[in-house]
Amino acid sequence: MSRRKSDKSGSAKDAPEQKVNLRELAEHLGLSVATVSLVMNRSPAAKSIPHHTQSRVRAAARELNYRPNVMARMLRQQRSFTIGVIVPEISEGYAALVLSGIEDHLLQEGYFYFVVSHRHRTDLIEEYPVLLQQRAVEGLILVDTPMRRGVSLPVVAVSGHKHVPGVTNISLNHSRAARLALDHLSSFGHRKIAFIKGQAFSSDTEVRWKAVAQEVGLSVDEKLTLQLESESPTPQPGYETTCKLLKSGAQFTAMFAFNDISALGAIRALREAGRQVPEEVSVIGFDDIQSAAYQNPGLTTIRQPLRQMGMTAAETLVRRINAPKNAEYPKSIVAEPELIVRGSTAVAS
Repeated sequence: MSRRKSDKSGSAKDAPEQKVNLRELAEHLGLSVATVSLVMNRSPAAKSIPHHTQSRVRAAARELNYRPNVMARMLRQQRSFTIGVIVPEISEGYAALVLSGIEDHLLQEGYFYFVVSHRHRTDLIEEYPVLLQQRAVEGLILVDTPMRRGVSLPVVAVSGHKHVPGVTNISLNHSRAARLALDHLSSFGHRKIAFIKGQAFSSDTEVRWKAVAQEVGLSVDEKLTLQLESESPTPQPGYETTCKLLKSGAQFTAMFAFNDISALGAIRALREAGRQVPEEVSVIGFDDIQSAAYQNPGLTTIRQPLRQMGMTAAETLVRRINAPKNAEYPKSIVAEPELIVRGSTAVAS
C-alpha cells in the first residue's frame, strides 16, 4: 500500500507520506481492527496477542506512517492515560534506576508520563503535585520526595516513610540492609568503622541511620560519624566529608557510606591521603548503581532493587487508577536488600 505522491514526471517526491487510518492498517496486515487497535494503544488486553503479531503490527505502522488518535481515545474514555513523576534530580544513581523501572512498566501499559525535578526546593515540592493535576495526570509517583499532604489522586511514593492518606509507600528493609553491611565488616575484623550519613533532605537518611544504630553491635564513635552537606548529586560531597574526617586524625579501618556516589568520592579522598582501599581502609556503599561494578576496585555495596521498586511503583499506581473508587489499596510495600561483595572490602589490617 503506497501513499507517496508523485511529481509530474512520475517519480516520488521527498514529501512526507500521508497517514493511513486504523482500518487501512488492519486490512494491510490481514488482521481485525480490534486486534490492531489493542496493540497500537498498548492496551493491557494486548498481552494475549502473540509477541510476533504485535511486532508485525508496530513495524507496519512505522512503514505506513500510522499514528493512533490519542486525543480521540482520551475523549472517548474521558481519561488522559498520563502519570506525573516527581524526583529530586536526574543523574546517575538512585533516581535514574527507579525511573527506568517506572518507564518500562508505563510504556508496557500504554501510559504517557511527565517527569519533574524539584532540586529539594520546598516551593516546588509543594507546587508540582498541583501543577501536574492541572495537566490532567491520573496519578503521581514520588521518588525520594516528601508528601506533606494528601491529594485527590492515587499516589505511590518510593522511599516514602510518612503515612499520608491516599499514599502507597514503597521502601527498603533498612534494618536488614544495615545488618548485612555491618555483619560483613565485622566478619572481616573491623571494629573502628566510620559512617557517612546522607543529607538532611533525603527521605532515607534518618530511617537508615536509625537502622544502623539499632543493628550495630559495636559502639558508634561520634568522631567517626559525619553527614553529607552539599546538595550536589556527584561524588564531591563524599569526597569533602572524607577529607574532613581524615584531617581530624580519627582512626578507622572501614567506612560505610550513605550511597555509592558518596562512596566513590570517599575512595578518591582516601587515595589522595595515601590510604589504600581495601588494604588499609575497607569501603562499602549503598544502592549498587550501574558503575559500582566497574570501579577499581569494584565497590562492595548494599543493593537496593531500584529498578524493580520503580516497576512496582508504576504497577501499583496503574492498578489503583483502574480500581473502583474507594477500593482498598496497599499502604506499604517493603523491598529486600542484598549484599554485593566486590573488591573494596577486605580483612582489617
